[in-house]
Amino acid sequence: MKRILFVGLLLLFTKGFSQEWGTVKKNVVTTREIAPIWPGCEGKKGKSADDCFRQQLGKHVGTHFKYPPEAYKNNEQGRVVVEFNINEKGEVDILSVKDGTKSLQEEAKRIINAIPKMKRPGMLAGKPRSLKYTVPITFKTGK
Repeated sequence: MKRILFVGLLLLFTKGFSQEWGTVKKNVVTTREIAPIWPGCEGKKGKSADDCFRQQLGKHVGTHFKYPPEAYKNNEQGRVVVEFNINEKGEVDILSVKDGTKSLQEEAKRIINAIPKMKRPGMLAGKPRSLKYTVPITFKTGK
């Protein structure tokens, strides 16, 4: 009886992990990346955790966005693309900043560097993993 209970719990426990990590079909193992857990998204799992991460990232960019005064005065506009990693420690590492003027690029870097440390880093197959993100930030003066 104890053996059956142990095997049953083992199967239940293993199935719970496989749902989050990936799937196994016909000897092909598929793992999926799990987004980092943004502060405030701790209770969410799976797709809702990914959605929460994206929502918080968008909210962060909107909240911290400040048009550089000199760039606004000179009517500098454009889209800046920032590529960054959230590393195994849950911290941001900027990889590249493209397009736009120098002052717009500096503002975009400042916004991304202000991202808080994640409660949990991204995961792949149950192990912490550095995940790459690309965020476009559009600067328009409205003039």
